Formats: sequence, structure tokens, C-alpha cells
Amino acid sequence: MSPLINRVLSTRAGYGLTVLRIFVGIIFAAHGSQKLFGWFGGYGLAGTAQYMESLGLTPGTLMAVLSGGTEFFAGLALIIGLLARPAALGLTFLSLVAIFSVHIHNGLFMANNGYEFALALLGGSLAVMLEGAGKLSVDGAIAR
Repeated sequence: MSPLINRVLSTRAGYGLTVLRIFVGIIFAAHGSQKLFGWFGGYGLAGTAQYMESLGLTPGTLMAVLSGGTEFFAGLALIIGLLARPAALGLTFLSLVAIFSVHIHNGLFMANNGYEFALALLGGSLAVMLEGAGKLSVDGAIAR
């Protein structure tokens, strides 16, 4: 296996990060499904595109597909632990955009639509990106 592939798939983490990865993945996949498909009370692609346009993130449809697709597919990747580091990188970037384009002006707390939830997801994504997918992952099985 090439050194680059081994570096991407390897993990130093144990079972704790496996649990964190799965829960963060579930949350991101659910949010992505709201944006893309309108599941779980979401607005679907058209509603999300309109919201993106209102934030100045244009073109709205492209931004909705990119954000929803990243959340949904990278969330699924985290759940199973396949290419977890690249997935976490995408989710890290997405979380930073959400914090600075939507939540930062509202302060920390969720009660005011603040950035605390996005910050917690950012922390989980960064942990996976730095440590790898953990013991119970497809990445770990391939690397072994």
C-alpha cells in the first residue's frame, strides 16, 4: 500500500473515537438529507437553495447541492468509517462556513441561533480528521 493511502486510512484512535465518529456522522447525514431530500422536516433542495441565496451564497442551487451532498455523503462515510479523514475534512470546512456565514453574529448559544452546535460538530470532525476513524472502521480494516 502506498504511504499516502496508508496515512489516510491509518488510525491511532480507539473505541472512543469510533463512538464520536458514528454520532457525528448520524447528525451530519440527517442534516444533509433535510437539505437534499426534505426528510426529517427539511426544506429539500429548492427550499435550501432559496435560503442559501438569502445568505448571499450563490448560486443557491449549487450551494445547496454542495452543502447537502457533503453533509449527507460525508456523514455516511463517517458512520461506516470509510475515507473518514477526507470526509471529516469536508465537514470541517462546511462547519466553518456555517459558523461564519450564519451563526457567528448570534453569539454562542443555540437559543439565539448561535454557533455552539456547529462548533461541537466542528470539534468532532477535527478529532476524526486528526486521529483517524478509530478501531471499528472500514479504514482500519483496509489499513490492517
